[in-house]
Amino acid sequence: MSEFLVVTGMSGAGRSTAAASLEDMGWFVIDNLPPALIMKMADLTNVPGAEIERVALVVGRGGSEYFDDLPEVLEALRANRNRVRVLFLDASDDVLIRRYEGTRRRHPMAARGVEESIADERRLLAPVRDEADLLIDTGELNTNQLRTRVIEAFGGEGAGSGMQTSVVSFGYKYGLPLDVDLVLDCRFLPNPFWIEELRPYSGLEEPVRDYVLSQPETKDFLDKVDELLTGILPSFVREGKSYLTIALGCTGGRHRSVALAVALGERLSAHGHPVSVFHRDVER
Repeated sequence: MSEFLVVTGMSGAGRSTAAASLEDMGWFVIDNLPPALIMKMADLTNVPGAEIERVALVVGRGGSEYFDDLPEVLEALRANRNRVRVLFLDASDDVLIRRYEGTRRRHPMAARGVEESIADERRLLAPVRDEADLLIDTGELNTNQLRTRVIEAFGGEGAGSGMQTSVVSFGYKYGLPLDVDLVLDCRFLPNPFWIEELRPYSGLEEPVRDYVLSQPETKDFLDKVDELLTGILPSFVREGKSYLTIALGCTGGRHRSVALAVALGERLSAHGHPVSVFHRDVER
């Protein structure tokens, strides 16, 4: 049984970066293969003696004709007992417009202006987005951060089985993440930002981490979240969910949410759940 990862999403959202990251991890990456040819390629990977086990298909560079048949192709791949996952890369319209204006590249669906092309593409991709196994919002990510997210999701020994859980810290002042399943607000905790000697540090460093975790409210919060997640994570697994992303937010995404994300990740790991921790705004 071969493993297929379909990488798709909005043009300008980072498909090339994701493809390069997967290739570096040993995936056999095929870029811009028309959906009509995907099944022919899949048949070749399943013949006796074939040594290709993990195939990443980057779909979408060719415009609307590449999207029309994609849902049917995904269904056919799964019907052949292949393991199939879909990674959808997205970003807000404003971000995508800025990226196209910065590179001056032609949008693959540019029958009209960039803004209209993005709207058309978003409409065509809505069914695929709704069924994606993992959605990554790249609007606030640089290239290295996106690479890290892809490696955490699809690299390593355990990435091919079970449910992968990600804990993400973020700052509300920079916007709510679009690619998360559960959002927890920790702005009720005392803020180290208002303590002058702690302000320069982040939640990754001992002074801030010790301050945040020493608060009585923090322990109560973590205990209750731990109890909640311990109860519901098995249900997500039974439902067949491949990825679960939990976000913790504070005002700036540098102190409280960072310390709590690390602590929550440690607790979930202790329960035997595969966990990765990512800090979206800690460097801001």
